[in-house]
Amino acid sequence: MKTPAILNRVDDNWFLPRSPSDSRLFHADDTDNIEVLSSQVGQGYSQFIPLQDDLTLSIHDYTLNQHRVIGRVDSRNSVEFEFRLAGRDAGYSSFIPHFGLKEFEIKPAQKRHFNIEVWFKQPALTTYCQAFVERLSPQAQNNTEYIVQSIYRHQGGGSSSTLMGMLNQIFDRAKASGRQLTLEQILTDALYNEVLTFQDSSRSPITPAMEQVIGRILSCPYQGPTRRTYLEHQALALVKLYLEAIVHRCSHEADLDYIYQASTILRNQSANPPMIEALARQVGTNRFTLTQGFHTLYETTPFGYLRNCRLLQAKRLLMAADLSVTEVAAAVGYTSRNRFATAFRQKIGLNPKAFQMRIWQQAN
Repeated sequence: MKTPAILNRVDDNWFLPRSPSDSRLFHADDTDNIEVLSSQVGQGYSQFIPLQDDLTLSIHDYTLNQHRVIGRVDSRNSVEFEFRLAGRDAGYSSFIPHFGLKEFEIKPAQKRHFNIEVWFKQPALTTYCQAFVERLSPQAQNNTEYIVQSIYRHQGGGSSSTLMGMLNQIFDRAKASGRQLTLEQILTDALYNEVLTFQDSSRSPITPAMEQVIGRILSCPYQGPTRRTYLEHQALALVKLYLEAIVHRCSHEADLDYIYQASTILRNQSANPPMIEALARQVGTNRFTLTQGFHTLYETTPFGYLRNCRLLQAKRLLMAADLSVTEVAAAVGYTSRNRFATAFRQKIGLNPKAFQMRIWQQAN
């Protein structure tokens, strides 16, 4: 198996500038920032369309020649609404905040990555953060606040009693931060478990209404100022539909409190979890109803959810702890290193040792 390459997008220039007249683009004009993959890395492009000072629409459509571990310090102090059209998790949308922390992303080889993204910076950034958080369930709101508090304290935050106050200061301070750490290094074991809850809460299927707006974005017939105004309206409409989908999902999950209880138990006891029958009894239901509820809320079984918890914690330990792969496997509840390696590769895209070596290489 080939050793995966590791790239820092800023330093390695694996995307190269290109003219808006490139025939691969759906549409473009001279105000767009177009970048194409070098032939050594793959094929395809990223297109950034500035719509306002605080609003950017981006279209990404590319395929890599080999697995890439991308390391970067994200200093954009922005929030992203991502709509995945092809590749991993295709057909889903997410809300992704960027706090100026160091980030690593794994891009698999020979798979098309086709996304549309809507980016907000200040002053709109905080408004859209608040709009997202307000639409979450009360439990998800609490979990989000705990994560934000940890980042806020890491940055030396003072007195701020509100979530939005902390977020404003986090984004304001991000550019002035010194050595950048990852989220995996900042959060405690227990709190890092809640990252999975946040990811689940922000993930929503792309609806038919969203698909219509995406189609209008990709087939925009205009040029110049009219094009920018048209795309701005479509980008904001797409975000509005995403936020409505989050509300719809939460309203239908209100009667699944026992699933939230069960998932909390699995996250907190992932190394030594209860059997499914015992878990069902703990939350006052039966095995069939429990499994059905997990499918409704998380689109997986209780065992699939447990596996995701274990692998998320394993990823954190491989990044932030001085442990061998065998020790990491045992720490998250695997008795077989081989089974752990297989599960990790299926979830993350790399063998755990290769992942650990690439992350350490980038960190140093």
